[in-house]
Amino acid sequence: MNDEAEARALKTEGADERYMRMAVDAARQAGQRGEVPIGAALVRRGEVLALRGNERESRNDPTAHAEILVLRDASTLLRGWRVLDATLYVTVEPCPMCAGAVLLARLDRLVFGTADAKGGAVGSLVNLLELPGFNHRTEVTSGVLAEESRALLREFFGERR
Repeated sequence: MNDEAEARALKTEGADERYMRMAVDAARQAGQRGEVPIGAALVRRGEVLALRGNERESRNDPTAHAEILVLRDASTLLRGWRVLDATLYVTVEPCPMCAGAVLLARLDRLVFGTADAKGGAVGSLVNLLELPGFNHRTEVTSGVLAEESRALLREFFGERR
């Protein structure tokens, strides 16, 4: 790796951690409201377009995942369904619905914290983002603040058992 590529990789790594911390904070707040603690931040060209936690319980809506909510917010803000040049940061590997929404919104990147062995659709059970035939590709980075993301889930479900 040349010096320029290495500097770019370090800059991206620092930005990924900074934005993922925002998603972790949103997840923590969701957990305090009785929601499964998953948070998401949608960032475009260094600007946070949306930041949300899960709201399935409070809305009685099975689609009110953090990822879907930030995509809806950003689409409203941008006045269009394509969210180009953007990165979605989410604390837990997206489910099939959310992975599909990542493709449909044409996101450039997806960064997630911890894998979801029971429902993850970006590598755990299936990888929807790499199925042949789709006309869009999204770059994926996993494991950013994975332990913090996993700890939120463990604590949340541990209190309910």
